Amino acid sequence: MIENLPTYIPIVFVITVVFTLIIFYWIIRNSNSEKVRNRSNLILVVALFWLTLQGFLSYNGIYSHGLNAIPPKMLLLGVLPNIFLIISLFFTQRGNRFIDSLSIEKYTYINVVRIPVEFVLLWLYLNKAIPQSMTFEGLNYDIIMGLTAPLIIYYGYKKKKLTTPIILVWNVIGIVLLMSVVVIGLFSAPFPIQKLAFDQPNIGLLYFPFSWLPTFIVPIVILGHLISIRQIIKKKSGKNAI
Repeated sequence: MIENLPTYIPIVFVITVVFTLIIFYWIIRNSNSEKVRNRSNLILVVALFWLTLQGFLSYNGIYSHGLNAIPPKMLLLGVLPNIFLIISLFFTQRGNRFIDSLSIEKYTYINVVRIPVEFVLLWLYLNKAIPQSMTFEGLNYDIIMGLTAPLIIYYGYKKKKLTTPIILVWNVIGIVLLMSVVVIGLFSAPFPIQKLAFDQPNIGLLYFPFSWLPTFIVPIVILGHLISIRQIIKKKSGKNAI
């Protein structure tokens, strides 16, 4: 763990991770597919195993040591498996059935976790664990998505006052904002590919429990945007979910 870090920072972050997991489980439990609903507990167990594995790796310094490794250990063991999983969901028939069964209205709720995440990043910056560019005092505008998510839910899905193109654009913007922070974080980390923030690099996310941000929260949020975009496009084109 990061030395001399105020206790409230990891506590708030762990609560945010738990909240993310609960919402994700709730989304799956409310799938319109009985098969998916029946497998919700199995998916929860897999998610808990993944969190435990990533916590073990970061707590024991696997990610924060041997930083000259190529590819970086966090990318190899924490990020790439998520990328492969997301790709498989969108390019396999079984994966398509899973993502098409989820409610994009309910999935929008998960974006609220971006608010506490942004404050955790700010606190990490103030404790010299990440660069300012990764916070909303720098180049990170991702908090906008957390603040506007309730508006999208209420006016877009509940009141039906927002058009489908607006919701589509909101999701696209969400991916762009999140990926911009991911890129900044990647090139600010003390890896051989580091290009930014040499005076105060991104070391915070290599340590427990903050490693759960790039290995759990970010993939789940990105997945939600991709699912929403897919379902909106399919609906506009008149196609039925697989």
